[in-house]
Amino acid sequence: MPKQDSLWLKSLRWIQKHLVHTIVVPQDPFADLNLDASRPLAYVMKTESLSDIAALSEITTKLGLPSPYEPLVVNGVVAPRVVCLEGRKPLFGDRASNEPFLECFMRLLAVHKEKPELDIQLVPVSLYWGRTPGKEDDTMKAAVLERENPTWLRKCLMILFLGRHNFVQFSNAVSLRYMADEHGTDMGIAHKLARVARVHFRRQRKVMTGPVLPNRQAMFHSLLKSESLRKAIQEEAASKKISETQARETAIEYLDEIAANYSDSLVRIAERFLTWLWNKLYSGINIKGAEQIRQLHHDGHEIVYVPCHRSHMDYLLLSYILYYQGMVPPHIAAGINLNFWPAGPLFRRGGAFFIRRSFNGNKLYTAVFREYLDQLFAKGYSVEYFSEGGRSRTGRLLAPKTGMIAMTINSVLRGIERPVTLVPVYLGYDHVMEVATYHKELSGKKKQKESVWQVFGAIRKLGNFGQGYVNFGEPITLQNFLNETAPNWRTEVADDPEQKPTWLTPAVNVLANRVMTRINDAAAASSITLTSLVLLASEQNALERCLLERQLDLYLTLLKRVPYTSFTSVAEGDGKHLVQQGLELNKFSIHADPLGEIVSIDANQAISMTYYRNNIIHLFIIPSLIASCLTNNKQISRAQILGIVSDFYPLLKAELFMGIKDLPSYVNQVLDLFIEQGLVQESDTLSVVTEHTSQMLLLAGSVSETLQRYAIIFNLLAHRPKMERSELESESHLLAQRLGALHGITAPEFYDKKLYNTLSVKLKELGYFSEKEDKSDVERIRDQANSLLRASVRQTIVASVTAEHIV
Repeated sequence: MPKQDSLWLKSLRWIQKHLVHTIVVPQDPFADLNLDASRPLAYVMKTESLSDIAALSEITTKLGLPSPYEPLVVNGVVAPRVVCLEGRKPLFGDRASNEPFLECFMRLLAVHKEKPELDIQLVPVSLYWGRTPGKEDDTMKAAVLERENPTWLRKCLMILFLGRHNFVQFSNAVSLRYMADEHGTDMGIAHKLARVARVHFRRQRKVMTGPVLPNRQAMFHSLLKSESLRKAIQEEAASKKISETQARETAIEYLDEIAANYSDSLVRIAERFLTWLWNKLYSGINIKGAEQIRQLHHDGHEIVYVPCHRSHMDYLLLSYILYYQGMVPPHIAAGINLNFWPAGPLFRRGGAFFIRRSFNGNKLYTAVFREYLDQLFAKGYSVEYFSEGGRSRTGRLLAPKTGMIAMTINSVLRGIERPVTLVPVYLGYDHVMEVATYHKELSGKKKQKESVWQVFGAIRKLGNFGQGYVNFGEPITLQNFLNETAPNWRTEVADDPEQKPTWLTPAVNVLANRVMTRINDAAAASSITLTSLVLLASEQNALERCLLERQLDLYLTLLKRVPYTSFTSVAEGDGKHLVQQGLELNKFSIHADPLGEIVSIDANQAISMTYYRNNIIHLFIIPSLIASCLTNNKQISRAQILGIVSDFYPLLKAELFMGIKDLPSYVNQVLDLFIEQGLVQESDTLSVVTEHTSQMLLLAGSVSETLQRYAIIFNLLAHRPKMERSELESESHLLAQRLGALHGITAPEFYDKKLYNTLSVKLKELGYFSEKEDKSDVERIRDQANSLLRASVRQTIVASVTAEHIV
């Protein structure tokens, strides 16, 4: 190891400082990895390299970690701070021996034997000068810029040409105490552990760079030779009365239309553009849960990202975040509507593959697409698709389209051995560019076709969009899901590969809903979403600033003390900080009078702000329902509240994709928090503390529109028990329109026909459309819903339902 103050090293570091830009993965090793600043620390690197250690030194200085040039001194034993698995590779001749490093490693193990309280942390560190995975037909370029075992000359070329794309990745620390206790301290153990470390570094490289890229035309010819595509081509020729050559040409056209053409060079250029774009648009991107996904990649899982779909920004944001988190951007299933010039070719080279909105019974297209998807999985490329199909226009998750999920399960059934894991991803923004367009579409305006002019128009309107949020939810490994759903699936598929299992469609539906639920489990409660939630529940969408800040403090406390799930993220700071953030983004208005400041939502902005509220309404719907029970009943027991919540929860779960695992426990925790905060008092029954009535009424306001929908549905069912589902959907929708006109309800989802369809499907599952005579359940829930409404709203619903016709 060279000394830090040597002239040679100083010269090297000076040159590198001007040529190299290093990105650290993860950005905060102390927060994301199990590093302990109070314990001794040593670094493990794959290959001894002056340039790598110099780059590491720059990063450790910034992070406050020990310098790799500082020796590790423990109990009188002096050892290098860096342990390398391989010696340097000269331009000619054999690589230097790693025995000196292993001997130092042995000394550290021996010290652990002498001092039982000692525990040195070994931190694996990987450096990547560029992230080109290579191609199947690489020749001279691969030889010159060979990355895994470069000589010093090749390393100089890499620093010169790829220095701006240097990544330093830290991995979870390994306890040397555990290694010494479990494996001993002899040289044989040291060599064995070195082999394990080599496997770790090999896997890390694959996570960072991904599998080699195929030659596109060669891949087409390979796919066309598959048995399933040959059969589909023959069937196409027979059904269309054309030659097999013509059918084959059609299949090639489909492949050319679908297949990505991933370019590492374009990704490097796009990285610079997107860095500029995000810095211009956002004051920060908040990420939660990336480390668990990195570990899945490292463990060899085939990763399928399934994000919610808010904006066209989603494609760019997730790929960008994954790139900077040390993972390969996925191949993205994009709608064919995005395949326009110049976006289409750029997206394709960025990893997008294009899919038609409908296959329309086109068996050849279906077979081609399925075979292409299988190929992506087989070669180890991560994939991304949006199970909602399109972007949400209301801010709520849409009912999932199951086509891609079904194809993914079919790929597993056809024999993928590696674990295939779906990763739900919540994407959120303080500002969604398309929100104004969404509300025009909801009001009846025709959706505009995507074009280059839309791109230029969007770029022209770029401004301060606040922050973005990328939260990774709880993963779902498909093999485990299938074992749970159909324990004998492997045997069934082996016995008859061509037969579609009877359990497949129900299993796909269950899986799709589980994915959506886990996306919502990872929601981000931000300053904009929380403030919108409060103000939209208030009269005139306005509150005194001090009351707004106090209500936000309550919501923050609720989310932190009674977390919805461990995957949910909560804005930092207090209510005062959140209000200030919203004002800085011009989302809310503020004006002062002699009594103080009032924060409000402008009338022309109210509909737009429902979008942000709807992103997180599921986090507060149960607390809001509990508050509604408390504010509408002077005395009520815990059992009564739980009964009401239990009656409504199946419908809430269906429309909001909720997944509270223990509802009674959650309800009791919320009530306990209300009591602890002094909002509610409890003797034999519960009641709201008088001076906090306004806070509880404000919280209750968030569920009011939902309860109005349920009151419409159950009043109709109670009045006309034998009505059909289709009648219930149409008449509920008509009555919702009347209610909105009379009582000023503007939220777009209140009039969403698809929502009433979702609710009617759930009601059928729950048995409310059965022929049984006893309708006491319907009448009970109707009475509960009516009792939680304002008198004027209740009267409108009851009068409309009992009238001869709903008009």
